[in-house]
Amino acid sequence: MASERKFVAENIRRVLLKQYLMKEVSRAGFGGLDVQRTPMGTRVILTTERPGLVIGRRGQTIKNLTQVIEERFAFENPQIEVKEVENASLNAQIMAEKLAFSLERGWHFRRAGHSTVRRIMDSGARGCHIIVAGKLTGQRHRTEKFKDGYIKFCGEPKAQFIDHGYAVAKLKMGVIGVTVEIMQSNAKLPADIEVLGKTEAAAVLPDLFATPVAAEEPAVPAEEPVADDVEKEGE
Repeated sequence: MASERKFVAENIRRVLLKQYLMKEVSRAGFGGLDVQRTPMGTRVILTTERPGLVIGRRGQTIKNLTQVIEERFAFENPQIEVKEVENASLNAQIMAEKLAFSLERGWHFRRAGHSTVRRIMDSGARGCHIIVAGKLTGQRHRTEKFKDGYIKFCGEPKAQFIDHGYAVAKLKMGVIGVTVEIMQSNAKLPADIEVLGKTEAAAVLPDLFATPVAAEEPAVPAEEPVADDVEKEGE
């Protein structure tokens, strides 16, 4: 198998694993998945809102997940590590699932969208962008967007500072897709600058603000008398 096909097959396997875990641990609040290959096997880091539901009583649930991952997805010696989300309101995947659940319970899409944006921004996010697409009010497809704060759509800042989440709400009218993008509060954009005072700048760059030391002038050697001058002095 060519190396390109190996990369494609590996990514497809990881996507299928993510879809399976999103379905299995939906009650625990799926917050993200990271698969790392180690010399001892495969390390699966699962981020959830309620880790206790994933681990189960006496660890039985996580043992079953480990067995399924090894047999169905052919990962070598998988080891699942469950992490708790520090702030669920700043996790894009969890907020997308909560918004989809609100739509399934009958909330109006505008009310649900604005409420989610307000909750995310109140938690300290620097920016938020929500896209709700589907049969919202009628038979025709519509797309509604909710945005607040700063958000990036391309480049290195998007790949580094934007957290992306996607969920699906199943209604009688049809399926509604929910996309949530959150810019974290610690994001530092290239255009962000900070002007320091003289005292702060001197503390950061002491060499630049140090008092210059006056250079010592080289001593000028005394001029030796010329022969004519010596004869005149002798006379």
